[in-house]
Amino acid sequence: MALSMHKNSPYKDMDSSKYVRYTPEQVEALERVYSECPKPSSLRRQQLIRECPILANIEPKQIKVWFQNRRCREKQRKEASRLQTVNRKLSAMNKLLMEENDRLQKQVSQLVYENGYMRHQLQSASGTTTDNSCESVVMNGQHQQQQNPTPQHPQRDANNPAGLLAIAEEALAEFLSKATGTAVDWVQMIGMKPGPDSIGIVAVSRNCSGVAARACGLVSLEPTKVAEILKDRPSWFRDCRCLDVLSVLPTGNGGTIELIYMQTYAPTTLAAARDFWTMRYTTSLEDGSLVVCERSLTSSTGGPAGPPTASFVRAEMLPSGFLIRPCEGGGSIIHIVDHVDLDVWSVPEVLRPLYESSKILAQKMTIAALRHIRQIAQETSGEIQYGGGRQPAVLRTFSQRLSRGFNDAVNGFVDDGWSLLGSDGVEDVTIMINSSPNKFVNSQYGTSMFSTFGGGVLCAKASMLLQDVPPALLVRFLREHRSEWADYGVDAYSAACLKASPYAVPCARPGGFPGSQVILPLAHTVEHEEFLEVVRLEGHAFSPEDVALARDMYLLQLVFAPIDESFADDAPLLPSGFRVIPLDPKTDGPAATRTLDLASTLEVRAGGARPAGEADLNSYNLRSVLTIAFQFTFENNLRDNVAAMARQYVRSVVGSVQRVAMAISPSRLSTHTGPKPLPGSPEALTLARWICRGYRVHTGSELFRVDSQAGDAILKQLWHHSDAILCCSVKTNASPVFTFANQAGLDMLETTLVALQDIMLDKILDEAGRKILCSEFSKIMQQGFAYLPAGLCVSSMGRPVSYEQAIAWKVLNDDDSNHCLAFMFINWSFV
Repeated sequence: MALSMHKNSPYKDMDSSKYVRYTPEQVEALERVYSECPKPSSLRRQQLIRECPILANIEPKQIKVWFQNRRCREKQRKEASRLQTVNRKLSAMNKLLMEENDRLQKQVSQLVYENGYMRHQLQSASGTTTDNSCESVVMNGQHQQQQNPTPQHPQRDANNPAGLLAIAEEALAEFLSKATGTAVDWVQMIGMKPGPDSIGIVAVSRNCSGVAARACGLVSLEPTKVAEILKDRPSWFRDCRCLDVLSVLPTGNGGTIELIYMQTYAPTTLAAARDFWTMRYTTSLEDGSLVVCERSLTSSTGGPAGPPTASFVRAEMLPSGFLIRPCEGGGSIIHIVDHVDLDVWSVPEVLRPLYESSKILAQKMTIAALRHIRQIAQETSGEIQYGGGRQPAVLRTFSQRLSRGFNDAVNGFVDDGWSLLGSDGVEDVTIMINSSPNKFVNSQYGTSMFSTFGGGVLCAKASMLLQDVPPALLVRFLREHRSEWADYGVDAYSAACLKASPYAVPCARPGGFPGSQVILPLAHTVEHEEFLEVVRLEGHAFSPEDVALARDMYLLQLVFAPIDESFADDAPLLPSGFRVIPLDPKTDGPAATRTLDLASTLEVRAGGARPAGEADLNSYNLRSVLTIAFQFTFENNLRDNVAAMARQYVRSVVGSVQRVAMAISPSRLSTHTGPKPLPGSPEALTLARWICRGYRVHTGSELFRVDSQAGDAILKQLWHHSDAILCCSVKTNASPVFTFANQAGLDMLETTLVALQDIMLDKILDEAGRKILCSEFSKIMQQGFAYLPAGLCVSSMGRPVSYEQAIAWKVLNDDDSNHCLAFMFINWSFV
């Protein structure tokens, strides 16, 4: 008779007929096998019984049941652990939201009081016979300044530790009033919804001096680790050129005071870079929270004077920092506040929106810090897996080196060794050279490249104002369609410069881009706001003397930087590329103020939303600043030749970008949103007629009923048809490429009529769809049409699309020859 026991015991298993009790020795033997192979085959289970005599009295079927139950218990354990983690996150987020609600209640009370005060002032002013309007305005202005008061400091000696501690404690109090209080009028950014997996709650300032941003969120790291990461600002703040801790003073309460000098990069070539002289205070609060607060030391605050600099404009950091509170069960709740005054009046008027936008500050600093912490937390927990055998830290290093190299090129600091080269009389392109050996320190190519004649690095750069161009769409086009602006000869020269013996400067060669580019994804961040890709340029040599170019070339595409095919971690990088910065944003959406580099292609796909910056092209003024910088190595005897080539190349790139900008302008081309303009060319009218006739001839039914006899009636109804209708080429030795789509088809593929022609049919179908199409292709060509079952495809942005049915048919021209294939995807929707 079977032995019964408690249902939760690990030493029993059950099938439909009996219980089996396992001894600890038997369980130990089975666990050893399970750790090596959780799902052993029948032969392996029989071998286990033979090798372990203690299992001889157990039937093979029971061994199989034990492994099934063991796998089930493991799955349940993992699911229970996951649910506990989610529950902890929800509890912490609930606490965070309750605190935020309390803060908002205080803010509402304050606004109600101010509203009553202003109403009283207006009534008093209207009830008097004298004109007190000026006095009223002054009083209102004085009251409004209470939102962000300038503290009056007593006389003190701030050059000794006690004086510095007094400044630090004041900065701490001001920072906490911003992080958890109402010292700043915070307005939450649209799209930043709280949740266990969200980036956090992000808000920007309104009506305060300078610009400020605030964020709070959850991470699965301990407070001390979070503080360590956030204090290392160069690791996550891409605009930070350097951060030097010049002095460290311990405080009596166990904290530290640091005197810090920080330099930041300028985003364009049109304004000077900023630097900061600050005091950073690290301490613990009574509730166990860790605080790192920082503020500038100025003549009004007191304290030692900072180092003088000639190439920078001194900016001011108002009390800012991080409040890090431990969570029950592990992890931390983080509050981040950034508040700066960037001296907006010292930059050209056209650039001032970049320096007076709290949203730009939020994206570049506040959200960047929170994203970096979240990225490291998920890497540490193993939630993120990278292919290619490279560690996340290595990929981050590549990303940081490319970003830093591009910023160095755009800024051209004298202390880095950069100097201006004379122009050719036209000031549209700036040429700078750097012959400093420090540029090639720790590079295995540094000595071999210029050992004979000496040499250095040359940078050609330019900035231009773009009007009515969606920045995200422009960056995406430049990234995906390199052949529209790049010169193969220049790419070849850049790649050859990585070899031991660079060859002569290429001349201009007609014929475009001889070959193809293959984009190989290398990594991306958690929020998909930054992509690291390798571009392999495939092509053939132009002539016998260029046989060295026959090998494929590789470019690491964060910004474009030639790299050796070995992808060595310490390979030299000379990044080149584009930066597009939107101006005059008039929307609260986070995408409107993003700085879009090819160093960080910010196309966030949140839920069903389109890429950031493309969601609503008419919601803000589409003005932006484009900065272009390209770097080349040179030998001294060829310096002038390289300079002439670089200047000509950048002018060529500027012309190409202007043509692309005109092509993708919403006023000239269909966009991702709203009604797309109807293509009205005679060719489009003819194609529409052929599509409908082909459908009628092959299927025996009408594609739609024509309501009018006007010449463009068929095209209009085809264009506005609710189902996605697409046409692709039919070539014997080439993959089918899309040539036309109606409005629904463009929406489904998330593309434009111009970019559509670079999308291949087999790239949007999933594996099952490709197999079905291959099996039905002969039927389509013989019978003229075929019905395809429901399935999935993907848009050009990688989003899955489901459809209930697809119909494919041949489109014949007026001579009854095959013109193309037409597809109609019925009842499609994004998954």
